[in-house]
Amino acid sequence: MLSISGLHTYYGAVHALKGVDVEVKQGEIVALIGANGAGKSTLLMSICGSPKPRHGHVKLANEDITGIATHHLVRRGLAHAPEGRRIFPRMTVLENLRMGAVAGNPAHFESDLERVYGLFPRLKERSEQRGGTLSGGEQQMLAIARALMSRPKLLLLDEPSLGLAPLVVKQIFSIIEEINRADGVTVLLVEQNAYHALKLAHRGYVLVNGHITMSGTGSELLANEQIRAAYLEGGH
Repeated sequence: MLSISGLHTYYGAVHALKGVDVEVKQGEIVALIGANGAGKSTLLMSICGSPKPRHGHVKLANEDITGIATHHLVRRGLAHAPEGRRIFPRMTVLENLRMGAVAGNPAHFESDLERVYGLFPRLKERSEQRGGTLSGGEQQMLAIARALMSRPKLLLLDEPSLGLAPLVVKQIFSIIEEINRADGVTVLLVEQNAYHALKLAHRGYVLVNGHITMSGTGSELLANEQIRAAYLEGGH
């Protein structure tokens, strides 16, 4: 589904990604964990073409998409729910969802809307409420739901649990699992909450200072003593 090879990305003179190799197979949930500043969000943004990688390749379903603008990628089945939610705060929930469906087939809009409302019943209750007035958890739900409205084959999620209460975090991760299991959506998940991410993921990668330093199944990484000491606060 997604193949990243030898990826180097810069911000000016800052070398953010240093030869990153990542593979996400169809139907998988793959977690990318690491500390702040490791380059996790940069990797997702590089997949989406902004910033454009200086070296290396990104392939989606065997098509080289390196540096292609995001709006073209949506039509190829890729959706990105970025860090910080970035919903349209002055638009209603329904208007935000309509924006997510712009690249899709209008004939599917009503059925897709009912699907995301089924996943996120709170959004249905808030459909006429402005996005900026929602709680943090509701805004995160809206960001994911908006991405799903484009009917993605691959969903990039950047820090979906950031700043949320534990109960809401549990709900968000349950929904991610449902999206993958029931709808067959492949997921690349960037997450600081390593425990929840690796518990959910089929496989995972560890990113440190722009380098992939470790990879394995979610359960293998959860059991790794280095991972437990560095990211799991004593292993829970």
